[in-house]
This record gives sequence, C-alpha cells and structure tokens, in this order.
Amino acid sequence: MIRVLVHLSLLLPLMLPSTATAGSPFLPSRAQFDTLFPERIAFYSYEGFVEAVRQTPGFADEGDEVERRQEMAAFLGQIAHESDQLRAQREYRRENWDKYCRDDARLSCAPGRQYYGRGPIQLSWNYQYKAAGDYLGIDLWSDPDRVALDSTVAWRTALWYWMTQRGESDQPAHEALRRGAGFGATTRAINGPLECDKATDPDARRKNARRAEFYRHASQLFGVPLLHPLGC
Repeated sequence: MIRVLVHLSLLLPLMLPSTATAGSPFLPSRAQFDTLFPERIAFYSYEGFVEAVRQTPGFADEGDEVERRQEMAAFLGQIAHESDQLRAQREYRRENWDKYCRDDARLSCAPGRQYYGRGPIQLSWNYQYKAAGDYLGIDLWSDPDRVALDSTVAWRTALWYWMTQRGESDQPAHEALRRGAGFGATTRAINGPLECDKATDPDARRKNARRAEFYRHASQLFGVPLLHPLGC
C-alpha cells in the first residue's frame, strides 16, 4: 500500500491544476499549512507567512509548477525542524540567551539586547540580526525581539536566510535547489558543521533524518517528487 501511495504522489503534479502564474510563487493553501503544522502557535500565522512569501522575489516562483512546489516543500521541511514544528517562537534554552554576541571591531552588540534564536529559522547572533535587518530595511540589531513579535518579519528573516545565506556551505539553500544539489544541500547551508560533517555522530544523524522526514511529508502533501540526496 505504501509503495502505491508514493508512486501516485509522483503523478499528482500532472493531475493538479497550477496554482501559480508566471512569476508568482506557489503558496500552500491554509488547509495544507495547518496539516503540516497542526500544533503551531498562533504567532506563526498563515497570513504572516503568505505576506512574507509575497515580499520575497525568487522564492518558489521560478521554474515550472513542480519546481515551485519542490522549493516550498524543502523550505517548510527545514522550518519544521528548526522551529520545532512552528512551536518555538524563541529559543527554548534560556541559559544560552546571552551567548550570541560577537563583539569585535566589525560589530558590537546593542546595550541590553540579546541575539538568541528567534523565528522560524531561529535567527541567531548579532551579525545575523544586523545583516537580516539591513537586507529587509528594518533595524533588527537594536530591536532583535521584533523577530519574535511580528509574524511577517519573522517569516521574512527565515526567507532572507534561505535565499541569500550559505552558512558554511558554498551556496544558499535556494541556489542549491536551483542547481539540482538536492535537499541535503539545504541542510548544509543551514547547519552544515554541526550536522553534515559528523557522519558517525548519533545526534547529527537523528537531526538529518528528522529534517528529511518533515520534507517527505511536505513533498507528499504538495504532490511532488523528492530532491535527492536527502542527507548532507
């Protein structure tokens, strides 16, 4: 039975009408969004998500309908892991909240501000808040908690990272997909050193598997084939 379902999922893109016109992003329906994140907190609103996507040119709006759905599935699969299925508004480990300040000649930290993980991709460190804010035209360096107070801003920071940041990889997640590098390459762009370079570490393997499982779920829901390799 499972084999039949997976096989049919590969055919779904041919049976489903296109939901995107040229230059417009694929957007999951509210029902699909709720199916992917049944326990999400109210902060991560569908409306905030949609508005952020619409303000991010290039995201899930390139290629044909299948490619657009595939990028959305990969992004939401990663977000599901990063944010504990949209239940983590702020980093859970409060004991680490004061540990994300790289205060050097290039950039200091705003007085009294902490740069722990916030939002769908758990944006962290003062230099990341500064870079994301500069890109979005918002001062997140002096007001980092805005990422945990404004749903659209939170989603936009996650999309900023997806589209432009490569971490320890050689390409951002968006570019990796466009080049056919597979889902695993998006993991490397997000958390490469901690998960991708520790092949024998049980925790790293567990996290990789968890990301891939969320991605499988989204891909099946959107009716598109998986982009291999799944692991990084």
